[in-house]
Amino acid sequence: MTDSPLIPKEEIPEARHPFAEAWEMFRRNHAAMVALVVLILIILAAIVGPYLYPVDPFDMVWAPFSPPGADGFLLGTDYLGRDLLAALIHGARVSIVIGLAAAVVSVVIGVTVGALAGFYRGWVEELLMRITEFFQVLPTLLFSMVIVALFGASLPMITFAIGVVSWTAVARITRSEFLRIRELEYVTASRASGAKNGKLMFRVILPNALPPIIVQAALMVGSAILFEAGLSFLGLTDPNVVSWGQVIGSNRQYILDASFTVTIPGLAIFVTVLCISLVGDGLNDALNPKLRQR
Repeated sequence: MTDSPLIPKEEIPEARHPFAEAWEMFRRNHAAMVALVVLILIILAAIVGPYLYPVDPFDMVWAPFSPPGADGFLLGTDYLGRDLLAALIHGARVSIVIGLAAAVVSVVIGVTVGALAGFYRGWVEELLMRITEFFQVLPTLLFSMVIVALFGASLPMITFAIGVVSWTAVARITRSEFLRIRELEYVTASRASGAKNGKLMFRVILPNALPPIIVQAALMVGSAILFEAGLSFLGLTDPNVVSWGQVIGSNRQYILDASFTVTIPGLAIFVTVLCISLVGDGLNDALNPKLRQR
């Protein structure tokens, strides 16, 4: 009786954690990595910047419209003589927080609607999808303007207005994932073992449907920042709070006389949203199992 050949231990591939594989795939996307580093620097500037540069963005510190670099002001001053660098640092915190909070609101609404529609199907799906289509065909910026104009231009209301008009994409993605996953064998086995609907939805199906939802949520942060800038440009913002959109909106009348007062915060928004989009693309590649197998 001959011994059966054994595979050498060193030739057996080690099982890797899915997160390790996703991180390795994300690292291969150089654009996403650079964008992630820039985004981390922006977030750090928003957190520690006010302590390193303790200038009140509402203080009139010098003559209006001082160009960048003049009189010791790195980014110049606005139409009231306020320091643009201080406004940019303080505005980063508000703009990023609004983007994150609005994305959370959108994800909560979208996941709830999409999960219920994809899991129960039938008349529940029909009703929820008709509601989703109603919100989808509404002009989102106009709808958010109406909400802010009716209920006030406070930061919580602006955040809610942005979130409540932006959830339809998340709902459709969640519904399609639930429709796909609910028919898989492990879901059928969980249902046969007596798992209730709530457990099936949020402990069995939802964790496996998260990758595309995470990608969409990351992209929605950038969209929310753009929404806030659009509302601020139209004057629908809290005048007592500094954000990048508020800086653009307050200086919009002087765009031809001192374009840097609008260009500089506009570039901040552009770079931040671009970095978020690139990170979202990197997450899409990293969390897609088909791309990881290539």
